[in-house]
Amino acid sequence: MISVENLTKSFGSQLLFENTGFRLNTRERVGVVGRNGSGKTTLFRLIAGDESPTEGSITLPRHYRIGYVYQDLEFIEDTILKEGSRGLPEEEKGHYWKVEKILAGLGFSHEDMNRHPLELSGGHQVRLNLAKVIISEPNLLLLDEPTNYLDITSIRWIERFLLNWPHEVMLITHDRSFMDKIVTHTIGIHRKKMRKMTGNTEKFYSQIAQDEEVYEKTRIRDERRRKEIELYISRFRAKARLANLVQSRVKTLAKKEKMDKLETIKNLDFSFRSKPYHGKYMMSAQNVSFSYDPQTPLIRNVSITIRAHDRVCVVGKNGKGKTTLLKLLSGTIRPQNGEITYNPGTTKGVFEQTNVSSLVNSRTVEEEILNADSEVDRQTARGICGAMMFEGNDALKKIEVISGGEKSRVMLGKLLVTPVNLLLLDEPTNHLDMESSDALLAAIDNFEGAVVIVTHNEMFLHALAQRLIVFQNDSCYVFEGTYQDFLDKGGWSEEQGEHPLQKPTPKIAAIEKAEAKISKKEMRRRRSEIITSRGQTLKPIEERITQVENEIESHEANIKDCNSALEEASYAEDGPRIVKLSQSIHDSQTAIDTLFDELAELTRTYEEQSALHDQRLEELEELEAS
Repeated sequence: MISVENLTKSFGSQLLFENTGFRLNTRERVGVVGRNGSGKTTLFRLIAGDESPTEGSITLPRHYRIGYVYQDLEFIEDTILKEGSRGLPEEEKGHYWKVEKILAGLGFSHEDMNRHPLELSGGHQVRLNLAKVIISEPNLLLLDEPTNYLDITSIRWIERFLLNWPHEVMLITHDRSFMDKIVTHTIGIHRKKMRKMTGNTEKFYSQIAQDEEVYEKTRIRDERRRKEIELYISRFRAKARLANLVQSRVKTLAKKEKMDKLETIKNLDFSFRSKPYHGKYMMSAQNVSFSYDPQTPLIRNVSITIRAHDRVCVVGKNGKGKTTLLKLLSGTIRPQNGEITYNPGTTKGVFEQTNVSSLVNSRTVEEEILNADSEVDRQTARGICGAMMFEGNDALKKIEVISGGEKSRVMLGKLLVTPVNLLLLDEPTNHLDMESSDALLAAIDNFEGAVVIVTHNEMFLHALAQRLIVFQNDSCYVFEGTYQDFLDKGGWSEEQGEHPLQKPTPKIAAIEKAEAKISKKEMRRRRSEIITSRGQTLKPIEERITQVENEIESHEANIKDCNSALEEASYAEDGPRIVKLSQSIHDSQTAIDTLFDELAELTRTYEEQSALHDQRLEELEELEAS
């Protein structure tokens, strides 16, 4: 078990997190989430011992080994076997058989052992990086953005590997669907604190939103109560016979800690500007072919027609031609054979991976937006800067000092300047955090024109894809259907024949085989059982929530009435009535406080039970579909 206690870390005046912590238990797989710059990678460096905390402690068990798989790939040896051997402990240097065994388990052939690491694809370079860490036999794997620049099949391979990992895992990734499939717990760095919860990111963010809503309601109620006390003190301070009551409220106010209003967190909030298009088809590619090397054809005889509101996702392994195809469709390069035609009225907006390098370091963010289109005025540019979270003086930052994620936002901002009706996007989520990726997904979904997007993010594929352009088995073809349709009809053939280490264990395979034989009658019985249980569990909670809300409203109405009556009694100098009304207000306020606490607990219980039953129904549906 790892114990992180009272942890504070700052760099100069920048405070990342303060007096916070968590515990990591045996065999937990924990996803770490938070906005870019919140300190996720710094937390990993603190756990690995690469950084020291400003305050607090990180306690590890004796002989506990940590394997840190860094974002950056660095190879210094000239063969894969030698590079893998760098992970061997000092006492095992020269035990190449152990290295070969683990490399084979990660999909490397005997012939691969003498290849140079730089000859490998991005996916296999990440596997080699992972192999060096596994060879050291760590108890904890720290993975920082392991899916960056990986293709779908490599991402799915890592997913299966981590699900079979027998020890602890901590994971940072912007790919929400990848994280949610793997983690047992989520740690969020939020408002300079760390909070750990059981479950995936959806449950974490839902709970945070609920807790902050309860906090804000409590703060507003507390502020209203504070004003009522202050008003009472100011009204009756001069009344000698009410001196004790006034003094009591003065003491209450002094003891009452003021709840600060939560700082508004900036969210990426934007939409692509849609240019009207009245035709049915936007562009057509007929028998398009292209290759950088005449001996190795890259794209052969690809044909597709893009309709006015299409959502087309381009998928496949890295290096197979996805980015090249997007360059062809955008007109950046011309096909060597075939023809690409655009219908009149089509206006393209293009986002390419390599375009980030086109940003001029000496320019400010605002200047880059202004230079994107000659018709853009400064006010419009500032508005787009604000939408991309460069508000105020942040819009005057030089490109050379901003992060990779911020540069991606600048590129998106430049894309927003001109109204378009055809978006061509190449891996736009790289370097974006989860919140920014969610905002991008919403903006693409709401865009009124057509979209062609290259992505390995399966959440985007499931949410957007109506058609696919698939690069697989050295060919490229158009698949008419959703991404789930594609998976149901065969999916990724490259995943066939994976190494036995990645197959289900015999026990799991036996369970799956037994479950597959469950009859439809048994399925209906189980579904009915879950639905009945859901109703029996949630209905009493719903009834009590309604009852509590009504009681709160009743007490608030009583306080309002009593305050009016109290004002009348004070003018009439009716001391006994003032005392009675004050006591009634106090009793109602105490009851409201208690009821709000109960309401928060009831709401939390309702959400947890509802999610639990929904998960059971989803698992049953997956079992039935299989």
